[in-house]
Amino acid sequence: MRFSNKPLVSVVMATFNRAGYLSGAVESVIAQTFESWELIIVDDGSTDDTPSLVKPYTENHPNIRYLRHSNRKAALSRNAGIQASFGEYITFIDSDDRYLPQHLESRMAIIAANPGVLLLSGGYACEAGTMVRDRHDPEKLINIRECILGGTFFGKRELFLAVEGFRPLDYAEDTDLWERASGRFPVMRIEEPRTYLYQRAEDSITRHFRA
Repeated sequence: MRFSNKPLVSVVMATFNRAGYLSGAVESVIAQTFESWELIIVDDGSTDDTPSLVKPYTENHPNIRYLRHSNRKAALSRNAGIQASFGEYITFIDSDDRYLPQHLESRMAIIAANPGVLLLSGGYACEAGTMVRDRHDPEKLINIRECILGGTFFGKRELFLAVEGFRPLDYAEDTDLWERASGRFPVMRIEEPRTYLYQRAEDSITRHFRA
């Protein structure tokens, strides 16, 4: 009975020790103008207050589910969410990021206007001049605008299953998935609307990754 109404969109949120950020991310999903969604929170073995923080959400929102496993890192946690999803479309949100209220609605509108496209990426706001490590040369910094941001992926569930999800790489697993998907399916990068708010926790992998 709890999951009898199939959502159109599954939102997957992988998290690890983000109790200080998590509520903001979850609340931004709850605030969406588009209503046919489920949120799957995949806890990658957090040792902070994440379980107790999530509990009221799962008790009060039947379309929010909580999965927990031992630490496997973000790629495999996202894959667990993909496998557990019920939606026709899958998208993501990192637990230190936020959606603007029209985020899901805007992505569904883009998909409707481009019926052949199976995967979107982009459309995010971030602090100007945000720099991250280059995937090929970790000693080099590049502007994040040159990168693929996995949290902004929005696509057909069948695509994620066909490419077998994210590979367990130490860095840039989102770019890797994009390259594999774009070689087989119609994909689309967008700049607008910037309804995904990218924010980096102090211990984010994009701040600290090295070779």
